[in-house]
Amino acid sequence: MFAYLLRLTGNYYLSSDLTQESFTRYLFRYGRSGNNGALLYTIARNAALDAMRKRREEHLRGDDEVSPEGDPERQLIQKQAYNRMIAAIQQLNPIDRELIALLTTERFSYREIAKLLDISETNVKVKVHRARLRLKAILKDGGQ
Repeated sequence: MFAYLLRLTGNYYLSSDLTQESFTRYLFRYGRSGNNGALLYTIARNAALDAMRKRREEHLRGDDEVSPEGDPERQLIQKQAYNRMIAAIQQLNPIDRELIALLTTERFSYREIAKLLDISETNVKVKVHRARLRLKAILKDGGQ
């Protein structure tokens, strides 16, 4: 959930808050008896969209911590690569950004993503392919 929200928003702290808020909303409404992962992701998606609407004028950037493993040079390289990828994802349009975020969670199949977004499975595949091409072009151009 957190990784999905991080890819969607690009902001570590906002993603953390939204993860907590999503679980809180889900538990408040459906209690512990609810066992619907797709519904939880829908709640998280809506919370993220609400937050992004409120912060539209701000450019959301991640200030993420690097894992303590490895040497400092490797950590710096990893953090730069991660920040570059998050910045590139943020340059995608909102639908492409959401598709990439959902797909990279490795929790949802194309069929499940299609149900979540209320579009056909074929349309999801086409949109994901195009989003990946745009992301690749952004990264190749150095994020410009």
